Amino acid sequence: MDYTYPYLWIIPIIPLPIPMLIGVGLIVFPMATKNLRRMWSFLSIFLLNVVMLLSVYLSIQQINKSSIYQYVWSWTINNDFSLDFGYLIDSLASIMVILISTVGILVLFYSDNYMYHDQGYLRFFAYMSFFTTSMLGLVTSVNLIQIYIFWELVGMCSYLLIGFWFTRPIAANACQKAFVTNRVGDFGLLLGILGLYAITGSFEFRDLFEILNKVVSNNEVNFLVLTLCTLLLFTGAVAKSSQFPLHVWLPDAMEGPTPISALIHAATMVAAGIFLVARLLPLFIIIPHIMNFISFIGIVTLLFGATLALAQKDIKRSLAYSTMSQLGYMMLALGMGSYRAALFHLITHAYSKALLFLGSGSIIHSMEAIVGYSPDKNQNMVLMGGLKKHVPITKTAFLIGTLSLCGIPPLACFWSKDEILNDSWLYSPVFAIIACFTAGLTAFYMFRIYLLTFEGHLNVHFKNYSGQKSGSCYSISPWGKEIQKNKFSLLLSRNTNEKGILFFFNTTSRIFYNGKKMIRPFISISCFGIQNTFFYPSESDSTILFSMSLLVLFTCLVGIIGIPYNKNGIYFDLLSNLLNPSINLLHPNQNNSIDWYEFVINAIFSVGLAFFGIFIAFFSYKPIYSSFKNLNLENSFVKGCNKKNTVLWEKIINLIYDWSYNCGYIDFLYRISLDGGLKRFAELTHFFDRRGIDGIPNTFGFLSLFWGEVIKYLGAGRISSYLLFYLGMTIFLLFYLFLLFF
Repeated sequence: MDYTYPYLWIIPIIPLPIPMLIGVGLIVFPMATKNLRRMWSFLSIFLLNVVMLLSVYLSIQQINKSSIYQYVWSWTINNDFSLDFGYLIDSLASIMVILISTVGILVLFYSDNYMYHDQGYLRFFAYMSFFTTSMLGLVTSVNLIQIYIFWELVGMCSYLLIGFWFTRPIAANACQKAFVTNRVGDFGLLLGILGLYAITGSFEFRDLFEILNKVVSNNEVNFLVLTLCTLLLFTGAVAKSSQFPLHVWLPDAMEGPTPISALIHAATMVAAGIFLVARLLPLFIIIPHIMNFISFIGIVTLLFGATLALAQKDIKRSLAYSTMSQLGYMMLALGMGSYRAALFHLITHAYSKALLFLGSGSIIHSMEAIVGYSPDKNQNMVLMGGLKKHVPITKTAFLIGTLSLCGIPPLACFWSKDEILNDSWLYSPVFAIIACFTAGLTAFYMFRIYLLTFEGHLNVHFKNYSGQKSGSCYSISPWGKEIQKNKFSLLLSRNTNEKGILFFFNTTSRIFYNGKKMIRPFISISCFGIQNTFFYPSESDSTILFSMSLLVLFTCLVGIIGIPYNKNGIYFDLLSNLLNPSINLLHPNQNNSIDWYEFVINAIFSVGLAFFGIFIAFFSYKPIYSSFKNLNLENSFVKGCNKKNTVLWEKIINLIYDWSYNCGYIDFLYRISLDGGLKRFAELTHFFDRRGIDGIPNTFGFLSLFWGEVIKYLGAGRISSYLLFYLGMTIFLLFYLFLLFF
């Protein structure tokens, strides 16, 4: 293994040839590149498999030897300044590389089918491969400057992927919003890096930790300046990991294709902020106030995200707010110093949430058979319902992901979330109560998503009457524009002489949907000469289901790495063995014993909270199914509850619904305070510039023009008039001098 480490610099570069070759191919051989586009997806998946095998091998070596390897080379040297580049392989980097590669492989395999209809297929795989390159470079970076470079590249890829369909105004606005919001955090990160360099004179992690420990213990640094620099560093993590109050970009980022949401906004990019805090945790531990602030931001984010997910209609936005809440759990754990619990939840949540996002993509794909390409309809949960009859495999996978995120044993998220809840009781009872309450809210809103989507009856049927001889479906151009692509004739029902009798018969029609041939079953109904055609959703293709099935396997089994086992009287687990060097660095006297009685009691409590949230969800939304068409969809949250509620209770429910549906009014506050405030400030400065800066010379010019106009009328061209004026002025001056002196 010692001979292998010097060649590990190739890990971030392995996926890089794909975007380069696609770009060159589209310029030099455009037709051949487009005709062989499936080859590029195969190469992307193959190269990422190579990364995965290397990462697994590294993790095994980390578990066996608990070693840390760092290799650097000088990029520039000038007097006392030296900037080095290299790579760092430790337990944290190994975990992140495994996450990026495994989730990335499944998402790319899923995308091959999901994005097949899109003419931007090659552009999508080029962006995704470049994103994985940037993310792999970020997690193996050896110093803060290198992290910042790849940090910006990850942000650029996120901008490109969120705005993949950039001719749609809503997608263009979403990627701009994500870009601007992350610029706030990135600017703070840059200032924090420069501030720490001014204090320590180094960008290297090990040097930073050693020098700061020394100067703080000897009181050789201004504590206020050091605190400000660490806060600025944390600002970058707040923006990238969608923590309050810089979380506003994440829900709008769902305008990108669903595979992007599964990879970037569940397992990798939003985890970059968690990775940064974990990497710099020895630095943050030096300042207890910073640790308290990190835990405070985490607890606010997890509660805020859970409340905003309660009444969302868009299935992907609901999952986005769920991601925000779970990232709050991870940040809370890091703020409490629970390094292992935070990384454990990062792993389990990544697989569970990727499964949920891919499941939502399968649902959206199926709903397009009814509504065509219409995000307002095929992502709206209140227009779904009863899908379990049509997409049973997707339903089962989505249910397993939902149960995992709710914390139901023995699924993955139970083990990690339960550990965070246990640690929170030791840290702060107030934080623990909020975290436990949020766990119940998580179970509620996740089963709300499941019930509205799969249970009950199909809430909407889109009909085509016989008067419409043809229907049309839409595709997406390479630039995201919706275009009418293919038309297909509707199959009319058989004629019958027996009026008043319904004739149902099943048949199939070949539909050129989204540029891809698919077989969609439908039922044609004839009654009194009126023919209606109803289209029903169907299960996704095998490649989509295969990716989801593997994620189901990960969701069920990945929690095993955190289950302790007895080794020579001391309890260990695979994750702790992997993280031993980092855990010993942070907590050198950590006790590895475990109290199973306490664990079972805490588990019963947390699982009870989850089941209570599930029960409330069933109680609130089960009545919707029988009379959904009679409900006001805008108030489904309120009317799904018990009809005997008091007026006060209804007002409370309405208040919660309005708060959640309007995203906590944060966007409104930003629009008023920032957009409106900046606009008023611009108007004020514009007024000052016109009336003040330009007004002074303009006033003198006006006065000169005015007196010139006045004086020119005194010149009549007669010498007698000039002499008379001159004599009058002379007499006036003599009279004035006489009065002045006498």
